[in-house]
Amino acid sequence: MWPELPYAAWRDTLQTVHLWVQIVGKIRLTLTPWLNHSWHVPLYVTARGIGTSPIPIGTDSLEIDFDFIGHRLLIRTSRGDEDGFALTPISVAEFHNRLFALLRQLGVAVAIDDRPSEMADATPYTRDHTHASYDPAAMHRFWQALVQADRMFKLFRSGFLGKASPVHFFWGSFDLAATRFSGRTAPKHPGGIPGLPDAVTCEAYSHEECSAGFWPGSESFPRAAFYSYAYPEPPGYRNRPVVNGAYFDTTLGEFVLPYDTMRAAADPNGVLLDFLVTTYAAAADCGNWDRAALECPLGAPGLVRPV
Repeated sequence: MWPELPYAAWRDTLQTVHLWVQIVGKIRLTLTPWLNHSWHVPLYVTARGIGTSPIPIGTDSLEIDFDFIGHRLLIRTSRGDEDGFALTPISVAEFHNRLFALLRQLGVAVAIDDRPSEMADATPYTRDHTHASYDPAAMHRFWQALVQADRMFKLFRSGFLGKASPVHFFWGSFDLAATRFSGRTAPKHPGGIPGLPDAVTCEAYSHEECSAGFWPGSESFPRAAFYSYAYPEPPGYRNRPVVNGAYFDTTLGEFVLPYDTMRAAADPNGVLLDFLVTTYAAAADCGNWDRAALECPLGAPGLVRPV
């Protein structure tokens, strides 16, 4: 269920697809009314890859999906239109040009910010001819891991009665995430995230939260991992005991469970769920959340939650 994800082996594909996905995500961002905490922005794990869900285009809807089984980009509208192209080793600029040519043919008028998000000094999409890798097997493995993480995050989400985000895929940072909220407002975030306007950051962190997620790694952190953090970080949080194998990374400012550690465990699903539960408990206890009012037992298929 949890395939190998050695960062170095698929680094080039990851960097290319990250930028492709940003382009699709920015189309959703541009056409969709703003929703609190940027919840109108992410993509979602699907039965074949990741996709936008319906995007409003006037009185109609548009969907753009990455299919990591058939390795195609698919575009559909509620008018019955359907088009796409194969996912192959093409540059970010070529991906951009092909996608927007198809949108124009379908009568969808949209223009996006050409600068990559959450990346310092990155080449604009339309001028990026450097990133041009695509390994179908590597992307299929990553998507398989996303399917499992999405399943476990949704189970974890079922044990919370308070305000909680959907389980969604943020294309800026290329991570799957789920967030719980205490119900109280938070101090204004200082901003300063590269490639992300401070106004967006401040709105996203307007309320106290505990957020957990999964990401495949980066140049600065070259391994796949699960993470969990609290904003604002309450006193004593980073010193709380969590599941064995996880630790608090002082550079990242969050708890980390290496993917390989989870994968090597006798019960990977149990270790991941324990990581989500114990890191949330650290945030809730240290932050004085009203846990009795906010929590409930995990949900089970077909069983109504008792009240």
